[in-house]
Amino acid sequence: MSKGKLAKFAEMAENPLVVECPMAAVMEEEFPLRGRWHEDFFHNQNPIVLELGCGRGEYTVGLGKKMPEKNFIGVDIKGARMWTGAKEALQSGMKNVGFLRTNIEFIQRFFAPGEVSEIWLTFSDPQMKKVTKRLSSTYFLNRYRMFLCDGGLIHLKTDSNFLFTYTEALLEVNGIVPEVKTRNLYGTEVGGEEVSLATSIQTYYESMWRARGIDIKYLCFHLSQEGKLVEPDIEIPLDEYRSYGREKRSGSN
Repeated sequence: MSKGKLAKFAEMAENPLVVECPMAAVMEEEFPLRGRWHEDFFHNQNPIVLELGCGRGEYTVGLGKKMPEKNFIGVDIKGARMWTGAKEALQSGMKNVGFLRTNIEFIQRFFAPGEVSEIWLTFSDPQMKKVTKRLSSTYFLNRYRMFLCDGGLIHLKTDSNFLFTYTEALLEVNGIVPEVKTRNLYGTEVGGEEVSLATSIQTYYESMWRARGIDIKYLCFHLSQEGKLVEPDIEIPLDEYRSYGREKRSGSN
């Protein structure tokens, strides 16, 4: 490991806005902040919003600055990337932003039922080969139901036609009508608060994809606690600009 990464990890360990939870601890014991984020971390009762796969934390910090009336937690396993947002939030004196370094696969272990009001999925890996790794799959939506308030909002912002088409089909097969749906966020005639918010912050990856002429897609929908969720079974064109080979069918494998 490089000296730069080691220095960042050392800073993360001392940053009061960062909670790091090794996998062994997650599996062996109850997470102490589960059900206590309002009281013990943020010290207020404002709604909690997660950014899953937060990367450098641009969205977590950006949303926190725009909406001081809400609390934001960026979640990712890669601490060296998360360091950027965590450092900015600390230096800015932000009280409504935190970061959780852990594996998103076990996200339900960190939050109690109804503790979270919204989830942002910003430029998630489309995981074209394995459906259970997609952050908008039924595998994850069922986990989100364990801690998201009934009817809580989920935002998907992506460059990936594959992930957008898959999620769009998943919502349709489950009878979920999106609040907002557009394949060209910055060229859309769709308005409203959610679109305005989605266009007001650009991540590192978003800027990169837009520079390559790739349209940014956006979906926003409410997730109910009721009903069994099923996977769509459709053929979806691959994202050809991505460098790794993937399978086309969206169903479980």
